[in-house]
Amino acid sequence: MTTTIGKMLLAASLFAATVPAMADIVVIVNPKNPATRMFSEQAGQFFIGKSALFTPVEFNEGAAIRNEFYSKVLQKEPAQVKAIWSKLVFTGKGTAPKEYHTAAEVKKAVAADVSAIGYIDKSAVDDSVKVILTVQ
Repeated sequence: MTTTIGKMLLAASLFAATVPAMADIVVIVNPKNPATRMFSEQAGQFFIGKSALFTPVEFNEGAAIRNEFYSKVLQKEPAQVKAIWSKLVFTGKGTAPKEYHTAAEVKKAVAADVSAIGYIDKSAVDDSVKVILTVQ
């Protein structure tokens, strides 16, 4: 009986090790940007082209943080967001966000543009950017 329990515990621990940890995501802007706080619904508008007040900066397609951001902030799947941007680009009503591979690249792009908005893992924040939202 103890071997069965041991096998179950081993299987459970292996499963837990393969499940990615949920990141603490923060929405960031340039430190010179006058924005200080934002609700998720407000931030989300920039990442689906509903507002041009800020220029969104994205992680590359397939990045786990991007998928989590879409799920938590936009309540959408990546394919849905891609379809939204495809339509905006096709109709000439928007330009898809630039995509980057790392948090350092996203942070650098936001730090270089006062109108940029992006998101990164909270652990990557430094004084080159300003946090305006912590995603729950």
